[in-house]
Amino acid sequence: MLTALWPSHWSRQQRSNATLVSAVVLMVLALMLLGQMLSFLPEPIGPNAQAFSDGARTTLWLTLISGSVGLVLGTAAALARTARWAALRYLASFYIWVIRGTPLLVQILFVYFALPALVPGLNLPDFAAAVLALSLNVGAYNAEAIRAGLLAVPRGQTEAARALGLGRAHVFFDVVFPQAFKIALPPLVSNFVALLKDSSLAYAIGVVELTNVGNRIQSATFQPIATLTTVAVTYLLLTTLVTQISNAIEYRFDVEGRAR
Repeated sequence: MLTALWPSHWSRQQRSNATLVSAVVLMVLALMLLGQMLSFLPEPIGPNAQAFSDGARTTLWLTLISGSVGLVLGTAAALARTARWAALRYLASFYIWVIRGTPLLVQILFVYFALPALVPGLNLPDFAAAVLALSLNVGAYNAEAIRAGLLAVPRGQTEAARALGLGRAHVFFDVVFPQAFKIALPPLVSNFVALLKDSSLAYAIGVVELTNVGNRIQSATFQPIATLTTVAVTYLLLTTLVTQISNAIEYRFDVEGRAR
């Protein structure tokens, strides 16, 4: 982890900030230089280096947009699952049940092919359809992670905050949610990293992301070993850098409770 590289006398916040900035810079540099680095490799990688680079960028954009929307959806669904109104609880439970109980590939195909038939005029481009399906999928898993965090906050803290005269909104946003988010952070991070890999299923509706690029090249060149190895190594690079960013966030919030 990059946090171990910084001086020991730095504060937790300084180490976290340095790690976060370093990981983001490395991510940007990796995406900028990926095509140039791959161009030095022999057939079939070198001549298709730019295609691999563009596919990696599309994969990252899919992950970032879907992950952001999925976090909002997950938070809303978690709050609905713990709401007083039964209708909200049933609606959120139904959403989570359907999404978690069906394959992601089926969901992507449904959004792209079946949704326009159900809603006439709603013809989503392949990228937008992939974002919608991935967001709905990761949102359901985020909802359960956030709900677990909310339920893990001791009820006594809520009662103590109310005894001090805090309103319901202040109790939730100032006392309950910060602790719940800290508890839910590790599974949320795991969901985000998994989303980066799951975005490869967007190839099924024609999104030209990393897996689609690799599949097209190996089909055209009949060299699957070199092509798919390059795809796998690129995914490994992206997931490693994303993990460093997420680890910096966890370190900042002291998820493991090691701060002194």
